[in-house]
Amino acid sequence: MSSVPVTLDSAEDIVSRVVDGRRRIREELQKVIVGQEEAVDLVLVALFTGGHCLITGVPGLAKTLLIRTLSEILDLSFKRIQFTPDLMPADITGTEILDESSGTRVLRFVHGPIFAQIVLADEINRTPPKTQAALLEAMQEKHVTAAGRTMELDLPFLVLATQNPIELEGTYPLPEAQLDRFMFNIVVTYLSEDDEVKVVTQTTTVQQAKPEAVLSGADILVFQQAVRHVAISEDVARYTVRLVDASRPTREGAFDFVKQWVKWGAGLRASQSLVLAAKARALMAGRYHVSVADIRALAPPVLRHRIITTFYADSEQVTPDTVITKLLEVVPPPKSGL
Repeated sequence: MSSVPVTLDSAEDIVSRVVDGRRRIREELQKVIVGQEEAVDLVLVALFTGGHCLITGVPGLAKTLLIRTLSEILDLSFKRIQFTPDLMPADITGTEILDESSGTRVLRFVHGPIFAQIVLADEINRTPPKTQAALLEAMQEKHVTAAGRTMELDLPFLVLATQNPIELEGTYPLPEAQLDRFMFNIVVTYLSEDDEVKVVTQTTTVQQAKPEAVLSGADILVFQQAVRHVAISEDVARYTVRLVDASRPTREGAFDFVKQWVKWGAGLRASQSLVLAAKARALMAGRYHVSVADIRALAPPVLRHRIITTFYADSEQVTPDTVITKLLEVVPPPKSGL
């Protein structure tokens, strides 16, 4: 990522640019997407931090439409990968072919769809873990190794994956290493009655709204660096670490409900993602400091896919969200930073 200095003199200007950028993106998204305000804001947080999103929900809730519309609003390259049971890793990263067009036989590498700035991994849990793992290097290192070469990806780079709940037929649970690469697991739910009426009305007419591009890749890179300059106090950072640490059943002094319900707790990436996401949320709200409210608001989407429940918890219908709710109740926040 190119270095764009953010000084104290320019901090106020950066905040106003981020706030205005968020507003403009939301206005364009609302031409197509009805409701789902929380999901939209979380996707924007991921965009402004360089994180990746896993969007979970039953079919027909506009998960794919949200991502495709976002790609139209941003002046970024976009590729869609439809995950199926027979998809192979080379179908994602690319492969070498024998090229005879120049009169001689040479091996030429054909780039796969991972070489885009916004990658839609549609129904990612419909392909086996071997193929899912083809995304790991790109998501973490921002480059792809194939055909004996390491190739850098264009920045900003964002993977937005959709999945149906794993209890539906024909799906494969994502490996823990794959899940940990996602900053958020965003759960999309059914619309309210009023919103659903609006969707039905809008989508059954002749005229369809067309969103316009409002931000470039250079704008996003500036926003991503500005987020990292947002201040966080030691008290709030320590609260974040304690909240994540409390999800680990093997820790000394772990809460009884954690020992009973949790098999594996969240790791270090959860703490990092929670702080970085909170910085973006603060900046999008026009603040240049992280509050405890930012941490608490973002804890569920950051932690829900990083907490693995026990068989007992599953039998009692205890979900990771249940664990997170309890953690927010029992881990005391600092008196400052509210």
